[in-house]
Amino acid sequence: MWEAFKNLVFDLLNFFYSVAGDWGMAILIVTLILRVIISPLTHASTKSSYQMQKIQPKLQELQAKYADDQPRLQEEMQKLYAEAKFNPLTGCLPLFLQMPIFIALFQVLNEMSARLGDVNYSFYHLVPNLITSPSVALSEGFGQFVPYAILLVVFAGATFAPMVLMQLNQKNSSQRTQMLIMSAFMTVFMLWIGWSSPAGVLLYWGLSSLIGVAQQQISMKVMKDRDARLEAEKEDEPVAIEVVRKEKKKRPTKKR
Repeated sequence: MWEAFKNLVFDLLNFFYSVAGDWGMAILIVTLILRVIISPLTHASTKSSYQMQKIQPKLQELQAKYADDQPRLQEEMQKLYAEAKFNPLTGCLPLFLQMPIFIALFQVLNEMSARLGDVNYSFYHLVPNLITSPSVALSEGFGQFVPYAILLVVFAGATFAPMVLMQLNQKNSSQRTQMLIMSAFMTVFMLWIGWSSPAGVLLYWGLSSLIGVAQQQISMKVMKDRDARLEAEKEDEPVAIEVVRKEKKKRPTKKR
């Protein structure tokens, strides 16, 4: 089953290489297609995180009110999550769906020489060899290492950029600080993973993460604008009702 999935990833890369004439472009095309497919899940994930931000004040009130009654606290929190339509698992789905692609691409790129031989696996000469890892590139000289270093930084930084951007809007400073520290540690961990990963994997994951950041920001803006519009309509509603009442009072009553 896994071998069949790997072969599918290889066939897709090979097909788009035959169309674009460049292995890096083939990886970019596959990445774009995947992001389009999972874009509804990405929007749902952003919506779930946004809902969590909105209910944070109420959640803190519950934690203070039922600090000594954990069963009741869990019950009230579940009710709050249900009312807000918040599902913690929704935020993880886009990442879970991409992991098999990441692993399969990692293995396929490591097997490219065995599958196709020693051909040119460059990305428009911007990255000399997409099946070479940053660690190997560094051993060949600093000049060779520079494009791999850029990919490595994008790979690590863009992975957790969505989490960091979401936490910047978090009003709870202690929780925001904790999440930012965790993101920093995870970024270092991704640097460690990327150090021995083929450059093609870094290209795929970096672009995918950047697209995810763009999708997140667009979804956040749409939801914030919608909430602001609804809030404005609520504020205008009592004024409109009062105007109607005054108009009714001004109208003369008809004599029978």
